This record gives sequence, C-alpha cells and structure tokens, in this order.
Amino acid sequence: MTVAVFVFSLLGAMAIGMPIAYALLICGLALMGFMTLTGALPSFDSQILAQRFVDGADNFPLLAVPFFLLAGEFMNAGGLSRRIVNLAMAWVGHFRGGLGYVAVIAAVIMASLSGSAVADTAALSALLIPMMKRAGYEVNRSAGLIAAGGIIAPVIPPSIGLIIFGVAGNVSITKLFLAGIVPGILMGVAIGVTWWWVARRENVQPAPRLGMAERLKITAEGGFALALPVLILGGMKFGVFTPTEAAVVAAVYSFVVGMFIYRELKLSALYQLLLSAGKTTAVVMFLVAAAMVSAWLITVANIPTEVAAMLEPFMGNKILLMFIIMVLIIAVGTALDFTPTVLILTPVLMPVVLKAGIDPVYFGVMFIMNNAIGLITPPVGTVLNVVCGVAKISMEEAFKGVMPFFIAQVAVLFLLVFFPEIVLVPLKWWMK
Repeated sequence: MTVAVFVFSLLGAMAIGMPIAYALLICGLALMGFMTLTGALPSFDSQILAQRFVDGADNFPLLAVPFFLLAGEFMNAGGLSRRIVNLAMAWVGHFRGGLGYVAVIAAVIMASLSGSAVADTAALSALLIPMMKRAGYEVNRSAGLIAAGGIIAPVIPPSIGLIIFGVAGNVSITKLFLAGIVPGILMGVAIGVTWWWVARRENVQPAPRLGMAERLKITAEGGFALALPVLILGGMKFGVFTPTEAAVVAAVYSFVVGMFIYRELKLSALYQLLLSAGKTTAVVMFLVAAAMVSAWLITVANIPTEVAAMLEPFMGNKILLMFIIMVLIIAVGTALDFTPTVLILTPVLMPVVLKAGIDPVYFGVMFIMNNAIGLITPPVGTVLNVVCGVAKISMEEAFKGVMPFFIAQVAVLFLLVFFPEIVLVPLKWWMK
C-alpha cells in the first residue's frame, strides 16, 4: 500500500502539470500523512520536511555542480569548444562522412570537459549543424548524430549526473568517474560505427585534406582544451584535489584559457554566463533538496524492502536482475527527465542492488548511462529538443534521425549488462 501511495501521489502531481520538484514535495507530504494515519510515524511534523529539504542541498560534493556548469559556459564562450571541433575537423574531416566523425570525436572530447549533455549538445549543434547543412548532409540524420553524441557527457567524467547519483546513493564519486570512462568511450565508438554504416548513402563531397603542418598547428591551438581532462583526472589520481575541488579547477582553468590565452571570453559576457550557470544550478539544487525529502520518507516507509520483495525471484541472478532494472529505467526515462529519474529511483533501487550483491559503482554508471539514453527518447527527450530547436526540425524528424544511434547506445548498455567487468577495468587499474 505504501508503494501505491508513493507512485500515485508522485504521478498524480505530475499529471496535473506540477513541476517535478514540487511533485516530489507533495509525494513526501502524502507519504508522511499516510504513515501518520497507519501509526508508522507518531505525528505529522512539517518541520521535519523543512529540515530534510535544507539538509538535502547542504552537501559539499554538490558544490561540483555549479562549477562544472560554469566551466561549460566558459568553454563555449571562450573558444575551447570551437577549437575542439576544428581539431577533429583537421584530422578526420576529409573522410567520407567526415563531418559526422568530427561530431563524434568532438562530443567525446567535450564530454570529458563539461559533464553536461544539454550544454555540449547546444554547443555542437550550433557549430556543426549549419556546416552539415551546407555540405549537403540529411538534416535529421545530422541532428540525430549530434544528439546521440551529446548524451555521452553524463557518462564520461567529469559528469554532473554521476555527482548527483553519488550524493543520492552515498557512492564514491571518484570511483564513479573512473568507471564511467570505458562505457563513455564505447558509446562514442558505437555511434561512430553506426555513422559509418548510414553515411555510405550520403552523397556528400568531403572537406579537403589538410597538410601535416596545418594539422599540427590546429592541434597545438586546441592543446589547452585537451589538457583539461588530463589535469582533472591526474589531479584526482595523485590526490591533489577531490572531485568537488576539480570542478573549481575546471572553471578557473577554462576562464583563464578563454580570457587570457584564446582571448575570446569578454568581461562584458561574464554576467550572462554566471547568470546562466546560476539558473541551471538553482533548478538542479532545488530538485536535489526536494528529492532528499522523499528519499528520507522512502527509507522510513520501508519502500525498498517492498520493491526488493517484488524482485525476489530475480535476486539469485545478478545479470537477469540488472537486465530487468535497465528495461524499467528505459521505460521511466521516456516520461521523466534525467535528474528527476536519478533522484526518484536511486533511494528505491540502491538497497535492492546492494542486497543482490551488485557493485554499487557499476550499477551507478549503468544507471546514469541508461538515464542519459532517455535524453534522446520522446516525449521528454531534453537533448532531442535542443537539436530540434537548432536544426529547426520536428521532434518526429529528429527521432527518426536519432533512431540508428539510439539502437547502438542501447546495444552498448546491454553489452555491459552481460559483461560488467568491462566497466570496472579503469577502477581496478586506479586502485593498484
């Protein structure tokens, strides 16, 4: 009965158009009211809800979110993103379907810089979709490729999604970052191979091949952008800074490079960049705070135990259990956005995963990867909406274009369900 109250109060609030954060608070109120009526709680105390709400946002690792978002803003405005595209263009732009390979390589590199799918997709769309249109590529296919590349950002470190999961699930963010490397790269390889398959039908003249001297010059110009992921991972590897501190380093580094080295970041633009990062941070932090209210009541109401009882027949087979959970998350991801899905399902599923003996780091990466794929599935599909706006196409056209790449990403997801040891390879190396 408690599960029913949780589900129907949450879905009911969302059905009447209430924002997700407020729906989570209504869900918390409904759970507390139900438990008071049944005697599970001695009394209805709204002060507890307020306290849990404040405590939800009062978390040191969450400071990484605004700084990584700010780093993304500085990179886009300061010319780092454009130089990454230029670098990829110099090396692979002359191949058949070259602009598509540029999109894939740029997406992987940018994912290792910002950790925000929407920011990366917006930057790549603005840079590459006009170029691909002029070159004669199918617009919906180009938009689909860039959308599929954009969702690598929540998987490869530094990932805002992994930070949120780490806080909600009490899992090491450093370990999550390391475990996200191989799945993120595999996602890039999968859409690259898929592009090779679909681009064979594109009758497009590739860009001229550049000489080695010009390639090296462009690579040198992009060197400062390429140095950032090395700086972040190297700093964490040698204990120089934590993931939260790494976010500050990323923001300061991208500001200095954009302002003083590339000289494309202007003082006059700082206010708008800070405002944009602040608005996005406010949305994320409010969601996290509201979700922590529900998460506490979910624990008190013993909902994870009830869910575990439902999944009891599959507890003896970790692969089958993970398969079922992944299918469930894919279904939920079509209706909910990325962050709410992570915040709602983490406190429900983590106890089940731990009881089954599944590595929480492995589960966290798979969970985030699955939610990232949800960003390109209608009707919500935030990343899909971004490319629709830039390319000026309908959601239907965009989904038709993204479908081959969506299938490739899902194939990688279930490959890792059956071969979980692949995910943990970098972590095992790190721990040596």
